[in-house]
Amino acid sequence: MMFPARLLTATAALTMLIGVAAVAQPVARANPEPPPGPPLRHVQYTVFAEQPHTAEIYYRDTDPPNWGEYSHNPYLYTPNVEAEVGPGKQWNLEVWLADPDQWAMVVAGIESDSTQTPNLHCVLAVDGVVVKTAQGPKGALCSIRPW
Repeated sequence: MMFPARLLTATAALTMLIGVAAVAQPVARANPEPPPGPPLRHVQYTVFAEQPHTAEIYYRDTDPPNWGEYSHNPYLYTPNVEAEVGPGKQWNLEVWLADPDQWAMVVAGIESDSTQTPNLHCVLAVDGVVVKTAQGPKGALCSIRPW
């Protein structure tokens, strides 16, 4: 069987064009990945009281990008919860922070006009090591920040 020369020439040209196109495709280059940030550290917050009471607890669960961003809107980086705490009832939270020496913080308090003194306690641990404890009749602050 004989194929017309024109068909053979067209087929050869198409095959060559596909081969050249495959080789000549520009290689897509992704933007280089940014270097990894510092390793995250395990931070544990604990709050309890010697007498049952509702505590308002503020804590840091994320590293602000910088001091300026934090100082502009600290409550954006400092969520809070109300929790029932007492001798057998702790509030616990585990978070991961890149710079706990700067940002790890938990503070617990009660209403300022309350006559009760539940004696609140807080505990701050980093990578399994307790680095700060505090207690007070109406509130406690645990932080290792330098400011």
